[in-house]
Amino acid sequence: MSRFFPHATYAEDQPLAHTILWTHVLTRAVTTGSVVGLGIFSAREASRRLSPTKAALPALFPRLIRTAGTSTIATVGVVTLGTVARMWGRQDIEWQDRSWRLMANSGQLSVDDWTYPSMIAAVLAAGASGRLVGAGPRGVIGVAGLGSVAGTVGYLGSLALGKPTHS
Repeated sequence: MSRFFPHATYAEDQPLAHTILWTHVLTRAVTTGSVVGLGIFSAREASRRLSPTKAALPALFPRLIRTAGTSTIATVGVVTLGTVARMWGRQDIEWQDRSWRLMANSGQLSVDDWTYPSMIAAVLAAGASGRLVGAGPRGVIGVAGLGSVAGTVGYLGSLALGKPTHS
């Protein structure tokens, strides 16, 4: 999505600075929240498997996407508050400079190139397979977040294979 935003020659001319910075911050919050959710889910699963009592649980996938969705929502909330606190009272040039730097970072643009399509693909695949039935908004957010993690891992894998995807 970042490639759809204009990139000015000079930071002080960067249009849509607030939109660019917020898009970046919230997108990274979704990925971060999903990674945290995966950690929480993994810890819970490990403790349940080590527990002597085996209570009946819902299926694995619904628990995973709800945990990822809840963690993502919480992370977006915390990051939103942090961004407001950090940028409160800042002049437009500071927003423009941060946004311009993001737009000038080809690696960041490449991560976005992988992240957004992966989020969409994850939601479409889960929806088409019927796995989102009854999942609610938390489940959809969880699937999108896990898709963003998959996209980030895909980007890192492309770097590891020596196939940079940025220009």
